[in-house]
Amino acid sequence: MKFPNRYDRNMTALSQEECAALAEKRIVVVGCGGLGGAVIEALARIGVGHLRVIDGDVFEESNLNRQLLCTEEALGREKALVAAERVRAINNEVAVEPIVAYLSEANAPTLLADAECVVDCLDNLEARFWLAHTCQHLGTPVVYGAIAGWFGQACTVYPGDPSFVSVYGEPFESGGESQHKKLGNLPFTANAISAIQAAEAVKIVLDRPGQIRNRLLMVDLLDGSVDDMELR
Repeated sequence: MKFPNRYDRNMTALSQEECAALAEKRIVVVGCGGLGGAVIEALARIGVGHLRVIDGDVFEESNLNRQLLCTEEALGREKALVAAERVRAINNEVAVEPIVAYLSEANAPTLLADAECVVDCLDNLEARFWLAHTCQHLGTPVVYGAIAGWFGQACTVYPGDPSFVSVYGEPFESGGESQHKKLGNLPFTANAISAIQAAEAVKIVLDRPGQIRNRLLMVDLLDGSVDDMELR
């Protein structure tokens, strides 16, 4: 079995069979900002065959400090469309579907359908709960990630697992504001957590062991610590 030279460095961390399997996989990334842009980049480069990228926002100047897809030329443009252009520039073998929309109760079942994995790169709690609720209903695993300042966290949630209620409490009781608005967002924090999310997504679609499941991985880049917490 012959693969393009672009995948030489995937070997032997991935087998030839796994590389071939990735080309058939469908992953949805919700949010194309600091986390999502880097996740999309990694999944396109490793050879995931089908990507749906969802974001209703446009790039603004404050995104330049950390969002991989944001350039000065991209300011004012839709994040999902820029993400799709980036995927095509990296790997024309990847089928990419950009959706310019915010995830909501009404559109979540449609936007998240047919995925083998959904990567949550959102920045507001209401949309996160609708994503989690919908994926539980669809039977789709979710890779969750969030950042605030020097701190980030990530986990993988399968249907039936302890979910985001373990982290945030009951839906909508805690309000819609995430900690990133208070603590800021730094580029290396986004890069660190997005790398973990991309790795989790690949492990899910390839059925690899070692997933961050039933626990929340917590990374503090200020003091250089990594810890995890059991989710109940």
